Amino acid sequence: MAKNVLLTGGSGFVGKYLTEVLIANGFSVSVLSRSDRKNTPLITYYKWDLKNDFIEEEAILKADFIIHLAGEGIVEKRWTEKRKKAILESRTKPVKLILNVLKNNNKSLDAFVSASAVGIYGAITSKQICTEEQLPANDFLGLTCQKWENTVDEINALRIRTVKIRTGIVLGKNEGYLKKVVPSFKAGFGTILGSGKQYLPWIHIEDLSQIYLKAVTDIEMFGAYNAAITDNTTNASLSRILANLYGYKIWLPKIPAFLIRFALGEMSDAILEGQRVSSEKIQKTGFEFQFNDIEIALSHSLS
Repeated sequence: MAKNVLLTGGSGFVGKYLTEVLIANGFSVSVLSRSDRKNTPLITYYKWDLKNDFIEEEAILKADFIIHLAGEGIVEKRWTEKRKKAILESRTKPVKLILNVLKNNNKSLDAFVSASAVGIYGAITSKQICTEEQLPANDFLGLTCQKWENTVDEINALRIRTVKIRTGIVLGKNEGYLKKVVPSFKAGFGTILGSGKQYLPWIHIEDLSQIYLKAVTDIEMFGAYNAAITDNTTNASLSRILANLYGYKIWLPKIPAFLIRFALGEMSDAILEGQRVSSEKIQKTGFEFQFNDIEIALSHSLS
């Protein structure tokens, strides 16, 4: 009988792609959904409602693995205090609900794999290449990721193998980061944000999905892993490549940082700052990236 993987956030960009990868590798897939959805021959849907602390327990009891991808978008809306709370709780509350079901039913799992983000290292631009051993930054992104991961560690306290995937910006066709920036470049109006020197740790959706698959199947994987290419991609270099792929050179001036800060407030930190991260730890597991050249990754994502 096929092992079952339960996804939170299964209807999102990563979740949809990962579902296909899991099914192709012989797993059965269940998805927690806020709306009523009809089951398919390959996917079973279960209801949950975070606002009312409700989750269909059968989804947890049936699962051999759980992959936690759910979370409000970081740069979807201005960071008011209400929005900050929603961003944090959308990541931590699902874990607490799942934890309660596991405890109350004395249920174990083969593994619990959770998304995290390279934002744990902070909205900072420096020459440093961040490894998983680095302490979380003391800003909103750093503290949010720290609390997110701390909640996941409560699952580990049940003697369940836990893996935390610290993800950079995800590149894929018509989704994720590119869905936001491509329209302006496609129209010929793409340009550089702020100084353009902020690093953009990135990963192609195909590689990210394979990392999640490995986290499920490799019983030696445990703890935090950076899921991003270690290179020198910055906002400026990526922007120039995008413009070139659409057949022109950037002609508009850079958008000044002060204008972005005025428009977006504190949220602009996530856009105007960025550090490089090390992928050495995930590569030491034997994982090999299919896409480690930014131009090839972008070209593939736009084709």
